[in-house]
Amino acid sequence: MKFIIFAGGVGTRLWPLSRKNSPKQFEKILGDKSTLQLAVERLRPDFAYSDIYIATGKRYEDAIKEQLPQIPINNFIFEPAARDVGPAVGMALSIIGKEDPDSPVAILWSDHFVKKVRRFREVLHFAQELVKKNNNSLILIGQRARFANQNLGWIEFGEEIQEVKGTKVFRFKRLIYRPTLEQAEGFLNNQNFSWNPGYFVTTPKFLLSQFKTFAPLLWKGLAKIQDSIGTKDFDKVVDAVYPTLEKISFDNAVLEKIDTKHVSVIAADLGWSDVGAWEALKEALEVSTAENVTKGKILLEDSKDSLVFNYTDQLTVGIDLNEMLVVNTDDVVLVCPKTSVPKIKKLVESLSGTSNEHLT
Repeated sequence: MKFIIFAGGVGTRLWPLSRKNSPKQFEKILGDKSTLQLAVERLRPDFAYSDIYIATGKRYEDAIKEQLPQIPINNFIFEPAARDVGPAVGMALSIIGKEDPDSPVAILWSDHFVKKVRRFREVLHFAQELVKKNNNSLILIGQRARFANQNLGWIEFGEEIQEVKGTKVFRFKRLIYRPTLEQAEGFLNNQNFSWNPGYFVTTPKFLLSQFKTFAPLLWKGLAKIQDSIGTKDFDKVVDAVYPTLEKISFDNAVLEKIDTKHVSVIAADLGWSDVGAWEALKEALEVSTAENVTKGKILLEDSKDSLVFNYTDQLTVGIDLNEMLVVNTDDVVLVCPKTSVPKIKKLVESLSGTSNEHLT
């Protein structure tokens, strides 16, 4: 099986740590390794480095090569422009599928945290076997919900299709993106819903056929790129064609339109968290909600349920903090309630064209 780990995006919800020139996936948010390095590491030793591909923006080429010297240089897929996830997935599958269109491929993301790594690999192996048996299929991997999360996508699934050694497969029904709190609370209490990490296993041939059916204009561009693979003009074609592709999410382009008979769901507890936002990072690292999560030189008094990260040599002190976020970097100090995280992205966007644009 091949793996594509997508490492694009700026990650403004983790600002001021994550910025245009140093996105979250390259930062050492968890321990002494970046989330990108951890994403590669948790596939080992079951899967070979030669089967792992990294898709990211051209501007991050040096960072990728520095952090992942184990990955063959031909396994790096560089996008010359930001065109959203639809074109990114399409191009990566076009490249990998050129030589082996019927081989299972897993789509993964670089800015996630997975506590139960062994279980994660078990699920990937199982999904691989399902796709080998039916190469016109797509297996979504869901995370059993731990709380009523409004900031994630959810998967609704139907009856159980099969169970093998404790891993169950269900019929897919629909995707729900960022539900209301009331909806999320209902989903949490319903065993037929899970969080959607965006992980899935399929074959290049099948998924590219879905692009051709549901996003024909996008497919025409992808076909030009695929036809140029192995020629001296490949880089020129990518640079010319990719920036012209429709800017569209993968869900909008394909997944929301695909015939559900082709889609199944594995819903499991992987210990998965999307650490793309500060409040999600706290939830991933905490033992209990009331616990404070800290990094660096920190002194807290009479404080609870707060995240305080200090990336400087100066001591950061907090008194009577409750459900707060404090992030201290060399040039920015962010202080806000956990509930205000959605406003961070808007604030960062508002800095464009101002004297503080360099901080984005």
